[in-house]
Amino acid sequence: MRCVIARFPFELTKSGVLESMKGIKPEPGTGESVIIGRRHYPVKQVGQVISRQDRRDFSAGEVLRAMTQLGFTCRTLPEAAPVRILSPLQHASAMLGTPVSV
Repeated sequence: MRCVIARFPFELTKSGVLESMKGIKPEPGTGESVIIGRRHYPVKQVGQVISRQDRRDFSAGEVLRAMTQLGFTCRTLPEAAPVRILSPLQHASAMLGTPVSV
């Protein structure tokens, strides 16, 4: 399958990606990842291995798109819950158990 990563076209196959990642130890990461075999690899590590380019040259989205098209399972970051910012008065009243509406 033809995939474009960092403006360069690549002919990637699922078996080719599996072969490229064989013997590569996954780096620790908490962000977006690709499951290749039984291992979770950070997206940027996979992109670097298969394209042989610097990680700064491509986005995680490019690699995620290519890996999804090849049939790999990709995990993305969950959406952050909105944070409610309290004023000092609201914070103090919440600690005392007497809610104050502003």
